[in-house]
Amino acid sequence: MTSRTPAERRQRVMALPPVPDADQSLISRFLEALWAENGLSRQTLDSYRRDLEGLARWREGQAGGVAAADRAVLFDYLAWRTREGYSPRSNARLLSALRALYAWLVRRGERNDDPTGLLEPPRLPRLLPKALAESEIDALLAAPDTTTPLGLRDRAMLELMYAAGLRVSELVNLPATAVNLRQGALRVTGKGSKERLVPLGEEAQHWLERYLAAARPQLAGKRALAPLFLEASGEAPTRQQFWHLVKRHAAAAGIDPRRISPHGLRHSFATHLLNRGADLRALQMLLGHASLSTTQIYTLVAREQLKQLHARHHPRG
Repeated sequence: MTSRTPAERRQRVMALPPVPDADQSLISRFLEALWAENGLSRQTLDSYRRDLEGLARWREGQAGGVAAADRAVLFDYLAWRTREGYSPRSNARLLSALRALYAWLVRRGERNDDPTGLLEPPRLPRLLPKALAESEIDALLAAPDTTTPLGLRDRAMLELMYAAGLRVSELVNLPATAVNLRQGALRVTGKGSKERLVPLGEEAQHWLERYLAAARPQLAGKRALAPLFLEASGEAPTRQQFWHLVKRHAAAAGIDPRRISPHGLRHSFATHLLNRGADLRALQMLLGHASLSTTQIYTLVAREQLKQLHARHHPRG
């Protein structure tokens, strides 16, 4: 199998012929219907578009385009992606997009069969979420310089991310109206446009109050801006900008930046709650997981940590 970087793979795909107009129209109609029916996030829809356009580019010139592809064509395309070095997780996402597309075409009567029916999803490695130690979380949260508006904003963002177990996209897209300081609660819109109420906790509430009183007015100026967290430009920070600030503050706190990601704060939130006796169902509600099986992976993390603790400290470990 060829080993290529993501940038190299993107260049090779872009070197393929452009997406035919008929396929572009089909993909757009499908994604609009998918958004209307399931309320998928913009990030998921963008990923599905890239995956389906990749198939259209690869299949360009063949009769019927993407809509007419059969099982052999899809199998060949998945095999090509595997040779190009796409990960099993990436190919699993592609297969999800294909299954949704052809199910939609069958429902509309534009196809009589679903060519994905006999395609096996790639076997995914079980990757356990990586959580920081509680002492590392304390050091990370204390890293921003809270004497500046942006430093105070960073402290409030990190505190809220850890206290509420938010996804990165949920954090950066929070409107100012999502916070209820009187009740100490946060209204979060998660995947599938599902809303959940999450308690803030005393520390997160304290830093949010400071940010809203002292830093946000300076960043917003006289403008009435909707996002809760603002850049100096008045815009909401992007996921990439938050990723960079987490890495920067991790380095300042003496934490290897390679060991941490923004999502790692969500993993730490879940792992630390479970270690301290939180109920799995309650944790599912706080994280906004649709299925309890998604939440149960954190029990594996806790179990692995217990094994490591035993190995380090037991005389016969």
